Amino acid sequence: MKILYTVNTRMPTEMAHGLQIMKMCEAFIKNGAELELIIPLRFKISNLGDPFEYYKIDKKFKIKKIFCFDLTPLNRFLGPVSFLIQALSFSFFSSIYLLFRKKDLIYSRDRFCLFFIGFFKKNIIFEIHKIHRYLDISIAKKVKKIIVVTRGLKKDLIKNNIKENKILVASDGIDLDDFKIKESEQECRKKLNLPLDKKLVLYTGHLYSWKGVETLALASKYVNGLVVIVGGIKWYLTNFKKFVKKNKLDVLVLGYKDYSLIPFYLKSSDCLVLCGTKRSTVSKKYTSPMKMFEYMASKKPIVASDLESFKEVLNNKNSILVESDNEKALADGINKVLGDRNLAQKLSSQAYLDVQKYTWDDRAKQILDFVI
Repeated sequence: MKILYTVNTRMPTEMAHGLQIMKMCEAFIKNGAELELIIPLRFKISNLGDPFEYYKIDKKFKIKKIFCFDLTPLNRFLGPVSFLIQALSFSFFSSIYLLFRKKDLIYSRDRFCLFFIGFFKKNIIFEIHKIHRYLDISIAKKVKKIIVVTRGLKKDLIKNNIKENKILVASDGIDLDDFKIKESEQECRKKLNLPLDKKLVLYTGHLYSWKGVETLALASKYVNGLVVIVGGIKWYLTNFKKFVKKNKLDVLVLGYKDYSLIPFYLKSSDCLVLCGTKRSTVSKKYTSPMKMFEYMASKKPIVASDLESFKEVLNNKNSILVESDNEKALADGINKVLGDRNLAQKLSSQAYLDVQKYTWDDRAKQILDFVI
């Protein structure tokens, strides 16, 4: 099975996106596929380096960089227009590249590319993480198979007259080996310069509004411990810090950290929080956050918003589920875990048992079995 995998991303700067892509490429290779990853040639804006080295993945597949009109230096002046020009130009030039490559499958999350190439190729697998209704539905009707990350996505595609037998639900995943560290909780805290004498309530990841992290920040007023936020880039991090300062909240905001440090941050905590908001369709129905599986693999108790998307994996046996967008309910859930060591151990043990079936290798095998 020879696969052309095309995505519009700046790796490894776009950490979560890049991680999923690189881990899936590695997993496809392990399951017997041959693969070439196609990404845009863009300005280097960080020192994160080679994605193979950054994500600790063997160089068993080729990365092809395609020219595009990258206007990154003009982002502050052009705003969203800059991204649109970059995305459309990459999709156009990568489509031309794909036209002259003979492979068994074209696998992509790039809707613009698939819109162009769909007029000429039929061996297309479309992975969807959220629905842009008219464009995505049009593409979905043409492609061979569709991969989605939640049952909510599948239901909405079926409502739009996409055949059910074309759609596979395959949640995001985890490399369990990344989270097998020998250091103790206290050793992790010393390594990261975190307080040794406080209960730590941790969130890792992006700070987009639909992630609902403001609710956790507000909950800090009622939590019997220190809320720590790891993650956030550029504008989102700046705005979040302003929110914390404006509301006079006792929250430790650490910003972006190298992915290799995330297992240590998770193990240093007493409780991990997965936020969300029912006001966003993406959050409520479409997201399958990698942090959820990372939390489960860390053997620490999880408190999460009771959203449909999260409850496809989490339940009352492996987490504490609380009403979303309610800081008092979130704080109560956190305090329940912090105050009951036996409950915390029971929840974290069940979560670790449950996450074993969500590896990248299992996901790749499931997808390959479905599309062949």
